[in-house]
Amino acid sequence: MELGNNLFNARKKSGLSQEEVAEKLGVSRQTISKWELDETLPDIRQSKKLSLLYHLSLDELIDFDLDVQEIQEVIDKTSEEVQNKVDWTKMWGKKYPILTTYQKEVDIDFYTVGLTALLDNLQKKYNYNDIDSFLVLKDILAVIWKKKSARTQ
Repeated sequence: MELGNNLFNARKKSGLSQEEVAEKLGVSRQTISKWELDETLPDIRQSKKLSLLYHLSLDELIDFDLDVQEIQEVIDKTSEEVQNKVDWTKMWGKKYPILTTYQKEVDIDFYTVGLTALLDNLQKKYNYNDIDSFLVLKDILAVIWKKKSARTQ
């Protein structure tokens, strides 16, 4: 996605017109239009003002993805009570069917021993609670997956 499109989507998501953004930044409406059409780029000071105006970091503004932003907002607004009612395996299983079938094929007890030891180690060594240990281990696995995926491409 181009920066201009990101700026346009971020502005629309913020509910502001080009005129309103221009006024807040001290530039013309045409300048805002040119940024959004990728005809010109805002300088770093203007970019920082835009990120503050749109309540985004500069990185988020550069990589702004309306779909991702909307998903994030839904997650943020969803209570823990509702999240606990969701069968996440079933939901993700629609995209990744292996999640609904591996239990019949994999020796889960074998992997449980090693993973439990890793979780216990994280709790003891870093004084993490159950959920924090799980999330750290999940994140470590994600890093391994990304590295492995990068090597095979």
